[in-house]
Amino acid sequence: MKRVGFIGLGDMGMAMALNLIKAGFELTGFDLRQERLDMLKEAGGKPASSPAEAAQGADAVFIMVMTGAQAEAVVCGEDGLLTTMVRGATILLTATIKPGEARTLIDPVAKAGVHLIDSPVSGGKGGADSGTLTLMASAPQEVFEANQDLMQAVGQKLFHVGEDVGMGQTVKASLQALIGSTFTAIFESLVLGSKAGVDGKVLYDVFTASGVGSPLLANCSKLIMDRAFKGTGSQIGTMYKDLGISMDMAKENGCSMFTAAAAHELFRAGISLFPEEDNWSIVKLLEQIADTEVKW
Repeated sequence: MKRVGFIGLGDMGMAMALNLIKAGFELTGFDLRQERLDMLKEAGGKPASSPAEAAQGADAVFIMVMTGAQAEAVVCGEDGLLTTMVRGATILLTATIKPGEARTLIDPVAKAGVHLIDSPVSGGKGGADSGTLTLMASAPQEVFEANQDLMQAVGQKLFHVGEDVGMGQTVKASLQALIGSTFTAIFESLVLGSKAGVDGKVLYDVFTASGVGSPLLANCSKLIMDRAFKGTGSQIGTMYKDLGISMDMAKENGCSMFTAAAAHELFRAGISLFPEEDNWSIVKLLEQIADTEVKW
């Protein structure tokens, strides 16, 4: 059985690590927060004091951090993965960062004789908890196939989106433009209906049964009507960061993104008001403007 390292034990990372442990992998993890290391130990994992220690003797290491700078430090830093990883081992970059930031890892990883799979994930905390994430993996075909067991332990839908590192992040940035825009459309539609006097349950039942009905719509609408704005595993700062990546990629490629740009600005306003809350908290801003409240 493969030995696995895991860097970044936030809500998503911890859930993924626990699924790897449940699948029978021997897992060593690292996080800057001691309480997260304690949680990992209680679940049967081994805490490490650095990325280098987590990677020692590992066949593969997952990276689930927030930014490209963090990912580079984890891989190439003084106590980074490449100081201890053995030749032939694999790094699975499941964090969402800029495509160009992922590509900066190609040369140092190749020089160390280590494989790299660029594979951001989608599905939120619910998908991470249940092991049903969607993975967008870019890597040589043989590397992708050799790590199916690891990816299947955390995800249900595995897509090989290309052989070039950075393509996984490119697909994810495109997807996040759609998801972010969808969120803001949901927020606005619910506020509009509420202000016009429609009962919240009617909005929920009709919207979810319509042609745009989806798990995303159902979950988002329910959380808003339950007034669940914190601790749902979808922190507003993450989506704001992701939309920023989407907009940067649009600028680099000369694409007009009217809807995604509006979503990015709405998330910018939301994060200034509710920096510690989750995506759904943005609806409160729209409610204040309309003088209404979306509820059952």
